[in-house]
Amino acid sequence: MINIDLIVEDDGWDALGDLEALSQRAFDAGRSVERADGTVSLLLTDDAVLKQLNKDFRGIDKVTDVLSFPALPMDRPLLGDIAVGYGISTRDAAAQGKTLADHLTHLLIHGYLHLLGHDHMQPDEAEIMEALEIAALASLGIANPYESD
Repeated sequence: MINIDLIVEDDGWDALGDLEALSQRAFDAGRSVERADGTVSLLLTDDAVLKQLNKDFRGIDKVTDVLSFPALPMDRPLLGDIAVGYGISTRDAAAQGKTLADHLTHLLIHGYLHLLGHDHMQPDEAEIMEALEIAALASLGIANPYESD
């Protein structure tokens, strides 16, 4: 089971309704493809915070949609922290022709897989991670985000 410690810092996220339920649904779908139990600290915030986190922790001075910070094994049952920016997520969802709820679901599954050690820096790693994301999203009836029309 995934327990969620949810912090919402940008009121724009409230338009999605029950964020706890949406997040739980996304993490449950992630668990359906790779099982882990523990707590995820989830921060739904704005672009300025994501830009600063990206700069502070990755040395990249630009906004990004989602960041994941895996916990150390000694910190279990904490799986780690995930932060998602509202503005960039909203813009990306619109540009990709998706609902914000479906896009956030994808970002949360993506972040969850990062917490479990998956990455997409190398083509073979990306292929594995994307296949897991696609399967998790399909279990929710959400289309493959990597397939263009």
